[in-house]
Amino acid sequence: MTHTTLPLPTSGIDLFADDVLHDPYPALRELREAGPAVRLTAYDAWVLPRYDHVRAALADHERFSSAQGVGYEDQFNTQMKGTVLASDPPDHTRLRALLSDKLAPKALAGLRTRIAALADDLVAEAVAKGDFDAVADLAAVFPVTVVADLIGLTEDARGPLLSFADAAFNTFGPFNARSEAAIPFVGQMFEYLNTVMVPENLRPDGWASAVYEASDRGDIEAASVVPLLTAYVVASMDTTINAIGNTILLFARHPQAYQEVRGEPALVGPAFEESLRLESPAQGFFRRTTQPVDIEGITIPADTKVLLSFASANRDERKWERPEEFLVRRNPVDHIGFGYGVHGCAGQGLARLEAQAVLGALVRRVSSIELAGEPVRKLNNVIRGLASLPVTVRAEGQ
Repeated sequence: MTHTTLPLPTSGIDLFADDVLHDPYPALRELREAGPAVRLTAYDAWVLPRYDHVRAALADHERFSSAQGVGYEDQFNTQMKGTVLASDPPDHTRLRALLSDKLAPKALAGLRTRIAALADDLVAEAVAKGDFDAVADLAAVFPVTVVADLIGLTEDARGPLLSFADAAFNTFGPFNARSEAAIPFVGQMFEYLNTVMVPENLRPDGWASAVYEASDRGDIEAASVVPLLTAYVVASMDTTINAIGNTILLFARHPQAYQEVRGEPALVGPAFEESLRLESPAQGFFRRTTQPVDIEGITIPADTKVLLSFASANRDERKWERPEEFLVRRNPVDHIGFGYGVHGCAGQGLARLEAQAVLGALVRRVSSIELAGEPVRKLNNVIRGLASLPVTVRAEGQ
């Protein structure tokens, strides 16, 4: 039998350049057309741009490992080793078990009423203004308030949390101006975790205290405490903030879709899932191959960094019909905006609870959402979101 070697798909696209981060979707479409696995000549890395292969890689931690970090730069990966993101089973299983206990559906059910009431109060306050910034006044306030309260942080200890999350995600990309600027904030984050987020400054019924108690019992090693706390400080807030902001922007740009949801409030959940698919807040993470991997006849060598592009997979024409449209009835429950497999976002249930509370309150209280100015895109190496979203709303009944 004759073995045919396929030509190696390569691309000079820089997925971390400013213009691409502003609008990554033409570049991602080009990568999907280039092949099922594409070598990036701008970096020492490959990318998987199609849905089936990204999902399969996410489910295959033995060949696509997270243990050496999920970012591009080794110097930053070293800092995150041992976290829930940067580990594989069995270590990952042991670390995640503690998070899963707090984020399980049964635990979240008890929070539903409280979160809904908080969201309604916050939305009512914003709507009363008529004009407001949907990021600064809503999306960036609500998750920080909810998560900081669940962690058990005092009011005066919450201020730096947003800058920590944004900086940490920037370090998952290549060494560029954004990751370089993030270095001081990441240093401050670890200092904060070691000196401020300590038992004497925490409510005893909060999630962070539970991590320390698990260490005291011997369920986890003392060295795992700070890596676990990073999951609460980083992963539990920034993605939710940006997912809410992205959805409100989509509502403002698609008034007919918003009216469709208003007419049928049960569509709030499916509309949020569609937003996660269309504007994935986490655009993708790296893995490292542990052995040569064949992708449709193309071999990715062992010990190679591979970017799993959630954003590209979630717009793959092979998976979705009319993938670039915002269709609130699509309900794409198998999108990978929150990842998949053992590394599927542990906090995705909480993120959905928070987002649906805020969006549901908007739908009840607001008859129309319009842009009051140009949205300002926040450029981050990994996270897609907004720095500002000025809107004008009309309250129900006006």
